[in-house]
Amino acid sequence: MNYRHIYHAGNFADVLKHLVLSRLIVYLQQKDKAFRVLDTHAGIGLYDLSSEEAQKTGEWLEGIGKVIDAELPEKVAEIMAPYLDAVKALNPDRQAGGLLTRYPGSPKLSRDLFRPQDRLSAMELHPEDARALARQFEGDFQVRVTELDGWLTLNAHLPPKEKRGIVLVDPPFEIEGEYERLVDGLAKAHRRFANGVYCLWYPIKKGAPIKEFHEALQALGIPKMLCAELHVKSDREQTGLSGTGLVIVNPPFTLKDEMHLVLPELKRLMAQDRYASHRCFWLRGED
Repeated sequence: MNYRHIYHAGNFADVLKHLVLSRLIVYLQQKDKAFRVLDTHAGIGLYDLSSEEAQKTGEWLEGIGKVIDAELPEKVAEIMAPYLDAVKALNPDRQAGGLLTRYPGSPKLSRDLFRPQDRLSAMELHPEDARALARQFEGDFQVRVTELDGWLTLNAHLPPKEKRGIVLVDPPFEIEGEYERLVDGLAKAHRRFANGVYCLWYPIKKGAPIKEFHEALQALGIPKMLCAELHVKSDREQTGLSGTGLVIVNPPFTLKDEMHLVLPELKRLMAQDRYASHRCFWLRGED
């Protein structure tokens, strides 16, 4: 439980992850019926980019810092607007020349995009972070914060009573076996909540078993699984994160086309070397 997301908040992985989360929320809101976002590894909800921790790594400068004021093609700007508008709303002083200092984690972003009928269940195992998250949403009847191992959520808290929802699984990958746990967790969750929309995050770095991970997901036999990846640099001579990936189960039918528009722009803005690349493809499904 040593991982603290403040060191990485707003980095390129957050940009892609939160953009996709915003698109999933917008899509579910096309129907009036309520839904629930279940966030298994929620963090503290809101991050101070001016803090010592965030400044120490400066990862946000290569992520949201590159994107927030970028000139984007009209359609791409439209797709990214819910996400970017939520970030901008947390930083009103920027209109008067102030700096970007606040960044929403996934629970805060979800809540800021909600309608009155939508709900959030946010799980966080780290005791200090769980308390910070609870303070963030104190008195908010649309949010329930629980200090709990998020992996347990995929069995005990599904299906949600709304029978509609998004399950965001964003583990820290600080111990061995997290790719396997993602596969096992999805298998258990899907048996309980087959029509849910799942968004699984995974890191891409040198030696990561991405091919084996994808094959294990395919072997589950779940009908529709879309994969979106963004590589910002080569992993050949680098350590640490070189790319980010998402697997979306039961994705909106519009999502793949949106990713084909957005991913090239994200690569253009956040590339760290000439080996940057992107791809979006079906692990199982439409193709």
